[in-house]
Amino acid sequence: MSAKYILITTYSLKDGVTVNDLKKSSRVQGSKNFYLSEEDSSNELIELRAYNSIASISSDESTLESDFSIFSTWLSGDIRRELIKFVEAPIDSKDELPATEFIQLRHVEVPPENYNKYRKWREETIFEVVRENKNKIISFGAYHSLISGYPGVMFVSAFNGDKASYLEAFTNSRYQKIVKDAGDNYITGGDGGLYTRIYRAVNFN
Repeated sequence: MSAKYILITTYSLKDGVTVNDLKKSSRVQGSKNFYLSEEDSSNELIELRAYNSIASISSDESTLESDFSIFSTWLSGDIRRELIKFVEAPIDSKDELPATEFIQLRHVEVPPENYNKYRKWREETIFEVVRENKNKIISFGAYHSLISGYPGVMFVSAFNGDKASYLEAFTNSRYQKIVKDAGDNYITGGDGGLYTRIYRAVNFN
């Protein structure tokens, strides 16, 4: 079952930093929850952490705080974190966090007064596409920001195999119409109001 809360930590890496560099830190060794960006425009490492309550985050306080010094050699900027809360899942996960080769984070900022209409709309459009492609998607969870500098909806989509095959359903003419409808009726927040990013799981062993 999908985690109730997910903490997403983003590490913006300097140009030239590789997995082999990061392996030098005991912080990442053995972890299955680190992902590297597949986007040409960014060199990002992210970590996902699952929690059943906000109070349980305190048990990781020292680890999260120590990241600032542990990763400092490799970072091009400060560490960013956001806490998102589970809302619903057209394809629920068997695990708290994805255990797949790839994940895609899909962010949408929706004006609060339109949120209920948006949820009904996405059930009939986005989620319908997701369910029709369950042979390519391992899990697809809808979350909402609880603490974030980039507020809004966050979809966490998990998949294996060929990226092009996965993306076809989200880039064809049918889905482009869905994106246009979303932009015309529900999305706010300027350039940051809508983005999608694919990440590949990193094995630091």
